[in-house]
Amino acid sequence: MKTDNKLKGRDLINIGIYGAIYFVILFAVAMLGMIPIFLPLLSVFVPILGGIPFMLFLTKVKKSGMIFIMAMIMGILMLLTGMGPWPLLTCAIAGILAELCFKSGNYRNAKKAVLSYGLFSMWIFGNYLPLFTDYDGYFAQRADYGQAYIDAVQKLMPLWMAPVLLAACFVCGILGGLLGRAILKKHFEKAGLA
Repeated sequence: MKTDNKLKGRDLINIGIYGAIYFVILFAVAMLGMIPIFLPLLSVFVPILGGIPFMLFLTKVKKSGMIFIMAMIMGILMLLTGMGPWPLLTCAIAGILAELCFKSGNYRNAKKAVLSYGLFSMWIFGNYLPLFTDYDGYFAQRADYGQAYIDAVQKLMPLWMAPVLLAACFVCGILGGLLGRAILKKHFEKAGLA
């Protein structure tokens, strides 16, 4: 029996719905970044809280490209909200890695689903890259936040934090995937992912 691997309207609707839910969570958590101590913690909160809708999304993913498209939507939204091109690049890389991982489990393996979300979550690191690649430009854009904010962020985010934040995105993505899988156990069973 030949299966149709082309994306259909329903697939695109699922990408849109779950992408919107994920973005709302991302946006709400990102507002915490206005408080300096929470800026590095975005690499913890977004992957953990976003794991619930993302894991539900994976119960709908049965065709190639769905995860990548969702990742690119996140990258485009970050570009449009002023985060620059770095998140678009990290979204493309993380989206491909997550897509390949979930596909390697034939879109039916719960462990691969969790690992896929860990890989997908690494896109968040793109939001931090301007801080490490264009230090002066990053803070010039945030001059309105005040010198106290800039001083606090500079203390919290030395260069050695870059690999720590990337690792946090992945590890907390795994934790978010496990949380989402536990909460959505019935949906995983119905989708044959249990």
